[in-house]
Amino acid sequence: MKNILFVCTGNTCRSPMAEGMLRKLAQARGIPLEVQSAGVAVAEGMPISCHAEAVLRDQQIHDEMSSKPLSAELVAWADLILTLTSSHKQFTINQFPEAADKVYTLKEYVEDDEQVLKDLQEMDRLYAAYEMAKSLGKDPDDRDEERLIELQLRIPSFDISDPFGGSLEEYEATAAEIRSALFRLLDKLENNH
Repeated sequence: MKNILFVCTGNTCRSPMAEGMLRKLAQARGIPLEVQSAGVAVAEGMPISCHAEAVLRDQQIHDEMSSKPLSAELVAWADLILTLTSSHKQFTINQFPEAADKVYTLKEYVEDDEQVLKDLQEMDRLYAAYEMAKSLGKDPDDRDEERLIELQLRIPSFDISDPFGGSLEEYEATAAEIRSALFRLLDKLENNH
């Protein structure tokens, strides 16, 4: 049994949609998973947005979910933490550096283009070196900074669009984006089983 945690901002739109959809899709495929979601800027106990609920209801998903903040307990519980944007990933790693090796954006985790994966590894290494130099009061290497910018421009965006405050159609588009990544996630989990 694998424990997967989705992380977004308010835990009322993207991460609960991902949680509900993954739970249902994994069950349909017979893949044993526990799934939860949390947010980085949360008012605890808020209901999911009415459009997110409508999108899930259209897929016969009727899970009772309310918002909860990202916590040390949830991070420790999770085998895999999938964020909905790169900024959520950076926040999670900054708050819980011990979990860095299990934090990815959802789209990054399911990426299978070898060059993109190599670029990501290099970018993570350069980012870590940059942060280390800053924390030690040293100037980061100029060549590393230039290379980091070059990689950031070349790597595709792994952010899933935020429908917050948008129309039902925007929520449906975001849900389709998430669902597409979830199918790839389940394929990856089946192949690594």
